[in-house]
Amino acid sequence: MTTIRESDFIQSIADALQFISYYHPRDYIQALSAAYEAEESPAARDAMAQILYNSRLCAEGRRPICQDTGAVVVFLRVGMEVRWDTQRGLQALVDEGVRRAYRHPDNVLRASIVSPPIGARQNTGDNTPAVVHVELVPGDRVEVRLAAKGGGSENKARFAVLNPNADLVDWVLKTVQGLGAGWCPPGMLGIGIGGSAEKAMLLAKEALLAPIDIHELKARGPADPIEALRLELFDKVNALGIGAQGLGGQTTVLDVKIRTYPTHAASLPVALIPNCAATRHLEFVLDGSGPVQLEPPRLTDWPAIIWTPDSTARRVNLDRVTRAEIADWRVGERLLLSGRLLTGRDAAHQRLAELLARGEALPGGLDLTNRLIYYVGPVDPVRDEVVGPAGPTTATRMDGFTEALLDQGLIGMIGKAERGSEAIAAIKRHGAVYLIAVGGAAYLVSKAIRSARLVAFEDLGMEAIREFEVCDMPVTVAVDSRGESIHQTGPDAWRGRIPGITPART
Repeated sequence: MTTIRESDFIQSIADALQFISYYHPRDYIQALSAAYEAEESPAARDAMAQILYNSRLCAEGRRPICQDTGAVVVFLRVGMEVRWDTQRGLQALVDEGVRRAYRHPDNVLRASIVSPPIGARQNTGDNTPAVVHVELVPGDRVEVRLAAKGGGSENKARFAVLNPNADLVDWVLKTVQGLGAGWCPPGMLGIGIGGSAEKAMLLAKEALLAPIDIHELKARGPADPIEALRLELFDKVNALGIGAQGLGGQTTVLDVKIRTYPTHAASLPVALIPNCAATRHLEFVLDGSGPVQLEPPRLTDWPAIIWTPDSTARRVNLDRVTRAEIADWRVGERLLLSGRLLTGRDAAHQRLAELLARGEALPGGLDLTNRLIYYVGPVDPVRDEVVGPAGPTTATRMDGFTEALLDQGLIGMIGKAERGSEAIAAIKRHGAVYLIAVGGAAYLVSKAIRSARLVAFEDLGMEAIREFEVCDMPVTVAVDSRGESIHQTGPDAWRGRIPGITPART
């Protein structure tokens, strides 16, 4: 009978979470490298170059790929002959591993879990609790599959119960088109078909843990209807032209994974969950011999890509920028920002809106006149860092606050993904702009940050308002002062341009 010691299990969970925070899976790097080489869209190609270069920097520096270091999801297959040398339950064991991983002094990870989920939403401070799924199986081993799932991609999870004779491909294509770019493509799609509502969602989540092998499948051809469906969806989703970061291009997904389960004769439950450019997952086995031993990948697994700013990019002095100057910027134009930049995201925007609604002044020292704000919740710094990885969060969540802050003199915002129609209308009315940084290049972005100071709402932690001093921070104009959006024009220009693929249904 195998005995699993408490310390071995906890250490294995902690080590695995640290490992995946800075090492992309090898199959993802290979797939993204191949997509980069084939990509013809300059904007998408630049975004993929930033993601690949960021990935290498993180592997070398052992710092997080993305500032959103994810909610931890663990699937355990526990052999029924296993004996546990512990007085704790499995949830408590996993949570202790998460706690140690996220508080590791040499690579602090961002705590993002809040409790309760409604109301106060106080950050738990250590990213616990994890979401744990347990299955008892024959045998004397413990199989562990874990992932750290970012909020941007998790927020795009979708579920429907279709009629049994419904066109599943049509549902997937329409659903993906409705996701926007907040899930940071290119990534993977996990699809669960069958079972019940909760089973379909679990199938989709588990599907994302499988290795990328779509090109091998293309080469040998499908062996069954599910493999044929994977190939059809892969081609048709990419034919949508959404592209990297939603900028328009040839690659939106690197693979489509499908898991199925028998279902009721009257039902066709279908779940879709995307995985982002910061894909993080790992599996290992504990057999009682000690904690897992993880072998780091070779740096030769990464392509020899060193991203540098576009020589034609417009340099912008944030300390002197005016509304008249930004009126000249055009959608798709690349900028390099230097100077002082405010930060803030959901919770900070909510507090500012409440102050303004009550007719109260903004916090002391906060003046939005002719300023830009960066939607970011950075990782805490370690060693000699000014700030930890600091990539953009999904801007759409701030849409409801946009008008109120533009009224206060704000002239620009920086985030990732598209803006909604009301936010774009407000941007146009005020002659403001919306810029995007690359989601999945958080460590690279942090290299442009020279200093950081707290401005307001210290109790909000990573969501507090700060002021960054940046030098040559790379961004792209996503919505210009005329209200034109690259997340509309980019995909429109590329839809149906992929050779040999029939344009997807819209």
